Amino acid sequence: MAVVDYGAGNLVSIEQALTGVGADVRFVRHPNDLGGADALVVPGVGAASPAMRRLTAARLVDPIVGWMRDGRPYLGICLGLQLLFDGSDEDGATTLAVLRGRTVQLEGAPTLPHIGWNQVVRRREHPLFDGIADGADFYFVHSYAGRGDGESALAQTSHGGSFVSAVARDNVLGVQFHPERSGRDGLRLLANFVAIAAASPASRPVAAVASGVR
Repeated sequence: MAVVDYGAGNLVSIEQALTGVGADVRFVRHPNDLGGADALVVPGVGAASPAMRRLTAARLVDPIVGWMRDGRPYLGICLGLQLLFDGSDEDGATTLAVLRGRTVQLEGAPTLPHIGWNQVVRRREHPLFDGIADGADFYFVHSYAGRGDGESALAQTSHGGSFVSAVARDNVLGVQFHPERSGRDGLRLLANFVAIAAASPASRPVAAVASGVR
């Protein structure tokens, strides 16, 4: 399983959590590092603009989009979810444009950033949440969240207003919370993603394309 290292995530926690649920983890710092991986995880904290600059400098933007376009398993965590949308209101960045919508500031939030445990309420069932109770608590650290067309929304959370806290569109999955910091349910979610990846077709060479998978 490939985890993108672009200087925007707690890679030690991600690696330990994924290894703990049976994944063989490798870090991706160059497009060639993707070869042979069965799934891609893009973690992240911080703002979209510097993240996109780092991904561009590493020549990883087109391979990441190509990975998703090829139907291969992707999991975005926190910023890794926000980057899926067209752009971010936080700093005006243009992001990966895989899902329609933008990253916007949380509406009606009693505090910003939103830090701590909060309920994740599913809008529909999905294997990513197998064995996890609806409304289970997960750990959040963010001030912005994606707002899309609703088709990809998998779960929602309330902090003042409601926001989308998980998305799923075909092979593209994303969570706004940090499963690696969310105890047993977080580990179960990562184990579910490992199982989803194991059931996916055999790895193919990554295509370097610039178009999205809308």
